[in-house]
Amino acid sequence: MLRIITDSASDLPKSYIKQHDLHVIPTPVVIDDVDYLDGKTIQTEEFYHILDDIKRDVKTYHINPAMFTDAFLPYAQAGDSIIYLCFSTGIAGTYNAANLALTGIREDYPDFDLTIIDSKCASIGFGLLVSKLVTMLEKGASREELIEAAAYYIAHIRHVFTVQTLAYLIKGGRLTKFKGTLAETLDMKPVLVVNEAGALAVVKTVRGRKKSLRYLIEYARETGCRLEGQTVALCHGEDPESLEFVNTLVQEAFHPKDTLISVVGCAIGAHTGRGLVGFCFFDADDGKYSKYFN
Repeated sequence: MLRIITDSASDLPKSYIKQHDLHVIPTPVVIDDVDYLDGKTIQTEEFYHILDDIKRDVKTYHINPAMFTDAFLPYAQAGDSIIYLCFSTGIAGTYNAANLALTGIREDYPDFDLTIIDSKCASIGFGLLVSKLVTMLEKGASREELIEAAAYYIAHIRHVFTVQTLAYLIKGGRLTKFKGTLAETLDMKPVLVVNEAGALAVVKTVRGRKKSLRYLIEYARETGCRLEGQTVALCHGEDPESLEFVNTLVQEAFHPKDTLISVVGCAIGAHTGRGLVGFCFFDADDGKYSKYFN
């Protein structure tokens, strides 16, 4: 049996996961020296309440080889063919850990057919990629087609997002305390993207929250491709008001075919805090894969 699996850094809504019977490997988060599993032993609402206290000790680490072995082994034993789409290597070491687990499993199950794909994506952009391949699989696409399509969509996906506060970027060392504190004082908000290498990069800094949220739409106008024919994706760090504001702008500007909306989980949220808002879409149409989306 051919199956697609992923991890919780894809931030797919629980309703989607249930509807498509999707296996999502939970990413770990450590809160005050206690380990939790994203979406399994801790949910986003509770997580963000804890995160709101900047003094709490919240850390993340990528899924380790032992966790991957536990996740992959039943498929090896069943003789299934698996495509695993993983969190971007530009942000975490998930891909390497998954390959270490695969090497170990193949010592006992040398014919285990597992393809590990670095999504070079994060949060709901990652989820949007997964959803593309899930649709294709459900409509009869072959393993080879799915692997080929993954490369195509990875090359054409766009993520753009902004944060409410810089405190967590400062705390995590992604922004120096001096620069971050100065920017906070001036109410400067960075607009970030996930670049071609799958890493985070700042594309613009603007003054004021509403201006930073509106810039997400400007970026999509500049880089998107016929968004009215696409399923686009929005995510938020437990900030429904900002999400509603951006979603209204998206619907008015682009009239997309459909909109996938989710809450940012622990893997990204721990480093951004409450208030992240992201917009994800493609800069090309479905091309030869359009037959699966009509």
